[in-house]
Amino acid sequence: MSVLERARRVFEIEIAEARAVADRLDDQFLKAIGIFKSAIERGRKIIILGVGKSGHVGDKIAATLTSTGSPAVVLNSLNALHGDLGVVSDGDVILALSYSGETEELLRILPALKRFDVRIVSITGKAASTLASASDAVLDVHVSQEACPLQLAPTSSSTAMLILGDALAMVLLEERGFTKEEFAKLHPGGALGKALLLRVSEIMRDAASVPMLTENATVLEAVQAMTKKKAGATVVLKVDGTLAGIFTHGDFARHFPNHADIGARPVSEFMTANPVSIRANHLAAEVLQVLERHRVDDLVVLDEAGRPIGLIDSQDLTRLKIL
Repeated sequence: MSVLERARRVFEIEIAEARAVADRLDDQFLKAIGIFKSAIERGRKIIILGVGKSGHVGDKIAATLTSTGSPAVVLNSLNALHGDLGVVSDGDVILALSYSGETEELLRILPALKRFDVRIVSITGKAASTLASASDAVLDVHVSQEACPLQLAPTSSSTAMLILGDALAMVLLEERGFTKEEFAKLHPGGALGKALLLRVSEIMRDAASVPMLTENATVLEAVQAMTKKKAGATVVLKVDGTLAGIFTHGDFARHFPNHADIGARPVSEFMTANPVSIRANHLAAEVLQVLERHRVDDLVVLDEAGRPIGLIDSQDLTRLKIL
């Protein structure tokens, strides 16, 4: 078997085992979601326990839960009995990860946890284990084989744990009605966060930075205005100040070879009439959708009365780290 064939075999084994775990999801999963949802709605948190590979998986699950509005912290199993139990409060939920369900370091903590008013959800491959018997809900991640050729390194089992953690977080997100706007509040530094928090008016080039000429202006005047303001487009206005069209450097380049006198002619002859536009009070995220849907580089921004007040240049989105 070649190197690539062996690599693909790992994928095939882990995918097959993950599907088997998905097929076994039952009322215990529903019960776990109910436990988590109730705790979060009461302002409590999820505390995640795990040792070894399960601990690493637990770190990722905690990060995913927290980033989607379900506060989660990792409790170090080795330090829990030496003061770190102080992170636990009545009403919290314990999410314990152990494939064997007999991990010594984890089991030592259970009696101490029982002194708190907490509920325990376990992710384990052994439904009859000590951990499972101490849990309020048991999520079964039993796998028939690891992808490790020695059947020693956790591979299929750790992947199943990871996917199950994602399933918990995503279903919990939907059950709680967590929105894109709430997600953005937790990710203000990311591109998506900015797109969901900022308004079009905050990212557009304003009227002072955008060439705006009437329909009877010449193409030469439009090109001069774009050069002066270092813009790639001119917004063309009707006599009443409403939007007539847009004329870009690209329009000039396309028409110049066939119109030697283009500079002296009205810009209205070569502009794109009724161009794609967006209201200033819309979210920046909508800009991304409109640009992608219409395959344009420039977007005219309108006020509530439908009058042009600015322009969105797709290049600005990259500079603002929104695109």
